[in-house]
Amino acid sequence: MPLNRSDLPADVLALLSQGTVIPAHPLALDADRQFDRQRQRVLTRYYVDAGVGGLAVGVHTTQFAIRERGLYATVLEAAMQDRLAWNDRPMAMIAGLCGPTAQAQAEARTAVSLGYHAGLLSLAALAGSSEDALIAHCEAVAQEIPLIGFYLQTVVGGPILSSDFWRRFALIPNALAIKVAPFNRYRSIDVVRGLVDARAEERVFLYTGNDDHIVLDLAMPFAAMRDGAPVQVRFRGGLLGHWSVWTSSAVHQLQQIKAELAASGGALSPALLALDSRVTDCNAAFFDVANNFHGCIAGCHEVLRRQGLLEGIWCLDPEEGLGKGQSAEIDRVYRQHGDLADDAFVRDNLARWLA
Repeated sequence: MPLNRSDLPADVLALLSQGTVIPAHPLALDADRQFDRQRQRVLTRYYVDAGVGGLAVGVHTTQFAIRERGLYATVLEAAMQDRLAWNDRPMAMIAGLCGPTAQAQAEARTAVSLGYHAGLLSLAALAGSSEDALIAHCEAVAQEIPLIGFYLQTVVGGPILSSDFWRRFALIPNALAIKVAPFNRYRSIDVVRGLVDARAEERVFLYTGNDDHIVLDLAMPFAAMRDGAPVQVRFRGGLLGHWSVWTSSAVHQLQQIKAELAASGGALSPALLALDSRVTDCNAAFFDVANNFHGCIAGCHEVLRRQGLLEGIWCLDPEEGLGKGQSAEIDRVYRQHGDLADDAFVRDNLARWLA
């Protein structure tokens, strides 16, 4: 049966509205590049115990090639089973959806059948289409599942989308949220303008995917004009590949931002604002910015490997690995920003997660 926004559990909807940490779940493989069920379970347990409010599975960080390998449903089901078996507190479960309309609809139906609450819809496969065609695609997929729009950066295949596109997207009744990840301030503001023009800022939640501006996206209000007056909009939380590593620290950072905003009436300390550049520096190493994001998945795997959560950095594509000099950059980040890591948290819990 199709899933509508009105069908979602109230506690899940409240989580998303209040804002939470949603890591993009990586794919655990063994040395033969086969699905490593035990290590996949370890990752899920890690995220749950880190205090995240949801999981995004079947997304870019999970590797789109799971579809070609027949692993899409397997990986989604594993995450759902493992998180429910480990802790039954409310969590927003989000499935990545991609491909042409028929494929995205079929993936949405799979996700709904497994208990997922929303679909994060990639438009990369339709990047050359008109905005009318893209909206028709979104409307068709929204017939199956509540949608999270996805402004994907162009370097990894995302189309450039106008503020009017985002206005039209926000007007879709089953639109739930938008992941804003163009890695471009101008385009991020286009999303805010579209949301405000649609008068949907209270109904459609903004989540940052801008890994180059995580802290500031969460800390700063955005404003767009409507009826001659500014309307302030805030990002509620984040849905990020970057948050697949050092995740308990990410949860703490979001809590710290919320606490300071509440205590100060909207002002943040210079120290917390300056954290943005440190987190971005870490992301540059993890996502292999120096090599145009070649090692963005493998870099996250490498951090998880160093912590003992993964046994290796293997990806489904043998050509996908660390970029030139990326390992040294991760070394540097550990030296300079090691206080942002959560190695002690992992060390204290790893044996229990492996059990």
